[in-house]
Amino acid sequence: MRAPGAILLISCYELGRQPLGVAWPAAFLRQAGFDPEVLDLAVDPLDEHKARAAQLVGISVPMHTALRLGTRAAERIRHLNPTCYICFYGLYALLNADYLLQSVADSIIGGEYETALVSLVTSLEAQGPGQPVEGVTVPGRPAPPVLKRLPFPLPDRRGLPALNRYAQLDDNGHRRLAGYVEASRGCLHHCLHCPIPPVYGGRFFVIPKEVVLADIHNVVRVGAQHISFGDPDFLNGPGHSLAIIRAMHREFPDLTFDFTAKIEHILKHRTIFPELATLGCLFVISAVESLSDTVLTHLHKGHTRQDVFDALAILRQVGIALRPSWVAFTPWTTLDDYLDMLTWIEEEGLVDHVDPVHYSIRLLVPPGSSLLSQGEIQPFLGLLDQANFYYRWTHPDPRMDKLQKQVARLVEEAARVNEDPLVTFSQIKRLAGTNGFQLPPLDRKRPPRLTETWFCCAEPTQDQLKVTAKV
Repeated sequence: MRAPGAILLISCYELGRQPLGVAWPAAFLRQAGFDPEVLDLAVDPLDEHKARAAQLVGISVPMHTALRLGTRAAERIRHLNPTCYICFYGLYALLNADYLLQSVADSIIGGEYETALVSLVTSLEAQGPGQPVEGVTVPGRPAPPVLKRLPFPLPDRRGLPALNRYAQLDDNGHRRLAGYVEASRGCLHHCLHCPIPPVYGGRFFVIPKEVVLADIHNVVRVGAQHISFGDPDFLNGPGHSLAIIRAMHREFPDLTFDFTAKIEHILKHRTIFPELATLGCLFVISAVESLSDTVLTHLHKGHTRQDVFDALAILRQVGIALRPSWVAFTPWTTLDDYLDMLTWIEEEGLVDHVDPVHYSIRLLVPPGSSLLSQGEIQPFLGLLDQANFYYRWTHPDPRMDKLQKQVARLVEEAARVNEDPLVTFSQIKRLAGTNGFQLPPLDRKRPPRLTETWFCCAEPTQDQLKVTAKV
C-alpha cells in the first residue's frame, strides 16, 4: 500500500469546489507514510492507468449528487480492476451503506472518517481484508459513525486541479478565483431533511484556527481572492469563526468571503453582521427551504416565514447579499405555496440571488433520513429506490409532481446553456400558471455569487452522467 499509486482517492462532486473530501484524507495518509494519488471526476476523466494500478480506491460522497456519480465510477473501476478494494466515505456513504455494500463497496466509513481510513489502509497492508477496524462498516459488521475530534493536519491539495478549473466568484461580471476551506464539520441542529443529523447527532467539531488560517494562506498563495467557507453552518461556533475572519482580514485585507448559516443564527447573531461586512463578507447562503410555516414545521427548520423576512432585512442593512436555498417541492407544499415563493422572490428583487435549480428541488428522503421517523410523511411515502438512494413519495396534488418534472427539465437545460436566471424565472412562472414578470435589463448589476449553478441534493444532470459514463 505504500507504493506510489497503490491508493487512489476520488472526488466526484463538491459543489464546484476544490475537494477537501480528498485533500484531507490525502493529508492524513501522507502523514502516516502512504502516498495516495488523487482525482476529481467533476473536472477530469477517470485515469484508467491509475484505476488499474490501485489496490485501494476511496470514493468521497458528501452529498447525493456525488453518490450518484460515485457509484457509476466505482462500477467502472471494478470492471477495470476486479481485485481492487473500494471504500466509500462521507455523509451519504453511511446513509446508504446497505446498498453500497451489496453492489459496489467493500467498506463504508461515516462521520470524521480520516483516521479510520488510515487504520483501514494500515490493516489491509498488514493483515489483508477481513480484520475488524474501528469505525469501518463491512458486510455483516456495521460500525457507528466516527464522532471524535481529529488531529487535523493541513489539507494536502497536491495533485488536485488548479483553482481556475473550479467555481469562481462572479461579482457583477468580474471573475475572481475562489478558495474553499472549512472551519468546522457537523452541525448542532436536527433539521429532519438534512443528512447531517442522522450521522452527527447534533455534534460539530471545530478545526483548529491555525490550521484553517494556514490553509487560507495556501490557497491565497496560488491565486484565491475570495474564500468560501464550506461549513454546514459557519455560526455554530461564532466565536471560533469570528476569530478566523479577523485574523484572515489582518493578513489579507482585500480578501472577500462567503459562508453558510441558518436563518435562526442570522437572527441570533445579528450584532456581528456589521463587522462581518467590514471584514469582507459578500454574501450568506441560508437554507430557507420554504416560506410556508406548515412546511417549515414539518422539516423542523427552526425558523418561521417572518424570520426569513427579518434575516433578509438584517443582511440588507449592512450590504450583505442573502442567497437562499429552497426545497421547493415537499408533500406539504401546495401550488399556492410555490407561487407565493416565486412572488416573494420577485417582489424582494431576489431573482438574481437564487440559482434556478432551487426551483426544482424535490424533498430527498434517503435511507436513514430523520424524516422516516415522522408519522406525517408516511401517507405519501412509497418504496425505497435503492439504486437511486431515496424513498419515493407522491404529492397529494398530481399537479405538483407534474410541475416538478417540468421545472427540473427546464432548469437543467438553462444551466447547460448558461441562460440568464431572469429568463429562466419567467419561464418557471409560466409553467406554474402565472405571468406578468417584467424582465429587467440584461445588463443590470447582479449580486455576488459563485459560478457553480447546481446543488448538492439535486439529481445529476445528463452532462454529469455522461462524464461518468465515459470513465
